[in-house]
Amino acid sequence: MRFPRASDPEPLDIINRYVKPATQGVGRYLHVLHGNFARDDESERTPFLQSMRAAAREITDEELEVLLESEWRSRLTASWLIGFDRRDHFRDILGDLLLASQFCFAGQGYCFALARFGTDEDAQHLAVYLDRYLRRPDCQYDQHWAISALLHVDSLTGSEHAARFLAPGGLWDQWNEAQPRSSSPSRFMDDLCSFAAGSEVGGGIGSARQEGI
Repeated sequence: MRFPRASDPEPLDIINRYVKPATQGVGRYLHVLHGNFARDDESERTPFLQSMRAAAREITDEELEVLLESEWRSRLTASWLIGFDRRDHFRDILGDLLLASQFCFAGQGYCFALARFGTDEDAQHLAVYLDRYLRRPDCQYDQHWAISALLHVDSLTGSEHAARFLAPGGLWDQWNEAQPRSSSPSRFMDDLCSFAAGSEVGGGIGSARQEGI
């Protein structure tokens, strides 16, 4: 973590403008948490996605850095904004934050952003995370988000990074069977990325599948 600079923006001002602005009555972070916006009616979802796109274009890299060094709501929101604007120069920072898993829920945003970047480099970050945390049945972190993101990247690149985790009896099965409630991997990241892509052109936003979100 770097030391604050005299020129850094005021953290509370950034949080109020980007993390907690009231959208449909609640802070922005509550809409992206668990992909909640995907469950909204289109009449509510469309203006939210437009506000996300506008905020993602407006926020500076310096402001994003401040948010990524703050608490979980700020980190979650910052990574979604990074993903919406595809600022892939944050790739390694997000990959490191995902692996560290210091805060609950923030990893959802890291996975979304890496899925949006959609390259083999992003797949490597997701795979490293899964290699570590699928071996930890005591950790119910962001494994579902990471495997969905990895499946999404595979679909974009034609790769099969997720295959070794999902092989019968493999790491996914071992981790999943140890959980209080087991569940299959879901392709929900495809839909979240589709919403983000649709907001770029102001249309083409369909309804998302809800499994696993």
